[in-house]
Amino acid sequence: MVLAGLLAASLFLAGCGGATSEGSSSEGQASCDLEKPPLFEDGTLTVATDKPAYPPWFKGDPQSYGGYEGEVAGEVARRMDLPIKWVVEPFNKSYAPGAKDYDFDINQITITPERERVVDFSDGYFENAQGVLVLNDSPAADAESLSDLEDDRLGAQVGTTALDFVNTTIEPEEQAKVYDSTNDARSALESGQIDAFVTDLVTTVYLRDIEIGDSEVIGQYPGSEEFGMLFEEGNPLVGCVNEVLRRMKGDGTLKELRDEHLQQYLEVPTLEK
Repeated sequence: MVLAGLLAASLFLAGCGGATSEGSSSEGQASCDLEKPPLFEDGTLTVATDKPAYPPWFKGDPQSYGGYEGEVAGEVARRMDLPIKWVVEPFNKSYAPGAKDYDFDINQITITPERERVVDFSDGYFENAQGVLVLNDSPAADAESLSDLEDDRLGAQVGTTALDFVNTTIEPEEQAKVYDSTNDARSALESGQIDAFVTDLVTTVYLRDIEIGDSEVIGQYPGSEEFGMLFEEGNPLVGCVNEVLRRMKGDGTLKELRDEHLQQYLEVPTLEK
């Protein structure tokens, strides 16, 4: 009876294993049957993202998103032979512990050890770098290295790895200004409340090209960050999604989507430390 109990306990733990911070973020996850995937809503893949959802990550109607992340999620659903249903989840709520009312969230969420303690992630689908956006007449416009930014007023969105990057890598003399959303940080930059806005590289270039006139991305700082799809802790669907992602990487689909939607935003000089 003791042996039987130990065996049952070990099987339970294997089925509920969370993500780890080394190697694939899905280490320890139970296998998943692609023919009968465990879904939040039977027969439908329920996918969350924030509102508004910004280009080039998302484009068009929320019922049929285009853009890089929109099409990555759509391709996952197509290969699982499922319709996709989009729901709204604020960025800063997504990585909180507890039950999720969706299958996964895709919203430029970086895989970090801290977040992996309470949620699970898929394997990475995009390698991220931080970008620094300034107005052309900003005191930060002439910066050529991270150390050149130490005396400037920097802003970032709350709860992001960009804010961590500002605080631990740039380490400005003045405490970074923190904003609830990209729109709030953008307004602060345009009104002169901050000298530079730090966020994901692709987003900074999009803002420069489309939304903020007389602005420039002075550089990027590559790291070891990857975006992953976020799941409720212990969700076995991670295994199914990772299998689909492996196939998308193997046949070149993921690279094709990246080149189509993001390549034009990635050619920015690198800032030295």
